[in-house]
Amino acid sequence: MKALILAAGYATRLRPLTDSFPKMLLPLAERPMLDYLLDRIQEVDELDEIHLVTNGRFAQAFRDWAPEDVIVHDDGTTSNEDRLGAIGDIAFTIERAGLQGEDLFVVAGDNLIGYSLPDYVAFWREKGGSAIAVYEVEDRSLLPQYGVVELDDDDRVVGLEEKPAEPKSNLAATAAYLYRGADLELLARYLEEGNAPDAPGNFAVWLHTRAPLYGYRFSGEWHDIGDLGQLLDADNLLRSRAGLPQRDEYSLD
Repeated sequence: MKALILAAGYATRLRPLTDSFPKMLLPLAERPMLDYLLDRIQEVDELDEIHLVTNGRFAQAFRDWAPEDVIVHDDGTTSNEDRLGAIGDIAFTIERAGLQGEDLFVVAGDNLIGYSLPDYVAFWREKGGSAIAVYEVEDRSLLPQYGVVELDDDDRVVGLEEKPAEPKSNLAATAAYLYRGADLELLARYLEEGNAPDAPGNFAVWLHTRAPLYGYRFSGEWHDIGDLGQLLDADNLLRSRAGLPQRDEYSLD
């Protein structure tokens, strides 16, 4: 099994912090954001390669950061206007790295994961199909921000809708997927049909009606860092655990 970290976005909501520096390397409690995700990924014994896909603007910054076991791929884009999109980047990396037929753990690089990835992998192996990590949202008013998942008694996805006005469950999809290699072979068909190449959840929405897709319910922490408020909250959470002082505003100082 291989891992693929999606890090090719331009994080326009965090400008000017991200004008010339990638969001996923912004410091949280004095460590790059990606370090925390990498810690989790490295807990999975079955993973024998870690790939990261980014863009031409930030590729060198990721190469400077990357430890020896992370392979950085530059998708050649240079702006938000010509980006490939998350699904386009998955297809690009599979082709570039020769990952055809490989099982992949695909995760957005701006996610902080507090649950056990080995447990997630064990669930995926037991079910025998691709899987998506889902989170129970207590405040239902927040659900229209997410993809919302419906599961049957066997945890198979029977409904998945991106940002619904009227959510049918309280389970939010997170950008952490375990894909069977056979299911990823459908990516070409998905893109050829003219489907959106952007948000990674769009492929899962399309896939669940064509192949078994299961929802892994986790109870640990999960943080999706998209704006300055979420960045500050994550920084202060990790600073409290590291014994560092809290901050009223996020800065690179």
